[in-house]
Amino acid sequence: MTAWTNRDTDAFAELLTGYCLDVQPGQQVLVRSTTLAAPLLSPLQRTILAREAWPLLRVDLPGEDEAFFALARDAQLDGFPSIARAEAEQADAFLTIQAPENTRGLADVDPARLARVTRARAPLSELRLARRWCGTLWPTPAGAQQAGMGSERFAAFVRGALLLDRDDPAAAWRALGAFQAELIAGPLADAREVRIEAEGTDLTLSVAGRTWANSDGRRNMPSGEVFTSPVETSANGVIRFTVPSSPRGVLVEDVTLSFRGGEVVDAHAARGQDYLDRTLATDDGARRLGELGIGTNRGITQPIGAILFDEKIGGTVHLALGRSYPETGGLNESAVHWDLICDLRAGGRLTVDGTVVQQDGELR
Repeated sequence: MTAWTNRDTDAFAELLTGYCLDVQPGQQVLVRSTTLAAPLLSPLQRTILAREAWPLLRVDLPGEDEAFFALARDAQLDGFPSIARAEAEQADAFLTIQAPENTRGLADVDPARLARVTRARAPLSELRLARRWCGTLWPTPAGAQQAGMGSERFAAFVRGALLLDRDDPAAAWRALGAFQAELIAGPLADAREVRIEAEGTDLTLSVAGRTWANSDGRRNMPSGEVFTSPVETSANGVIRFTVPSSPRGVLVEDVTLSFRGGEVVDAHAARGQDYLDRTLATDDGARRLGELGIGTNRGITQPIGAILFDEKIGGTVHLALGRSYPETGGLNESAVHWDLICDLRAGGRLTVDGTVVQQDGELR
């Protein structure tokens, strides 16, 4: 990935440890990735040490997750080792870096097995979420292939999405956060009904009484979205998600969902129908919405098959099936949280309480 210089990587490490995690002296920072992220892990270790904190590197071998799901017995799917709880309880900050060798590595794993692990490890997730955390991505050849790009172009694309091409990336993220704060305080303030319209889409839902969150890069890097949790029984109509999705490495394309009373009553995918059906059957909450998000990151110009990036594309909205966010007032519980993206940049419209706030992907 030669589009990155040592200066870029050092700047990335500083952005993660400073702006995102605000690492302080004496803190224990748990960093999880694969060996493919080694060019970033070394600067991260230096940067954390320079902040007089403790870097705890947990580096997986490529293919380790595939082996786990192929070999794990019931007790391993439905539990976790005690040392994992100890780390989650004692670490002060968590950084997860996606660096896949094979983006389709879990494509053949039964979604039911994935859901069992998610449910079993929910207590660990809650412990981590209660502390400082961030998720990001390191460009790998597999990621470039999934994005349909050459390695150098993909590396440059990721650099732009992270705003590392700016003179002061942290300042650029603070500016985007300020813009999103104005969006929340302006057209989204006291919002009640949201309508989404596009080709094959006409969906209404309620966000009355819910709180909008400003995702400004401190938790997801890159970020660039505002999001909330719809009222669980409010979604009515149909929505078509034209941006492909790759949950757990499974390619799902051109999804159309019909809602009545907040619940999915019909679901169709041009590709990945079996995965869609099995996911919706995971539990009662999997058929209801847990999130509505509005993407604002103009540095992300096209989907690359990674939800972390694709849901932030400026001019798109995304809805998540399953678990909602308590901090936004959501009540839906599920082992599923699957973001699906609707592109509004070509003829789409987002209306809030009868007022158009986004037309053809441009905010008004």
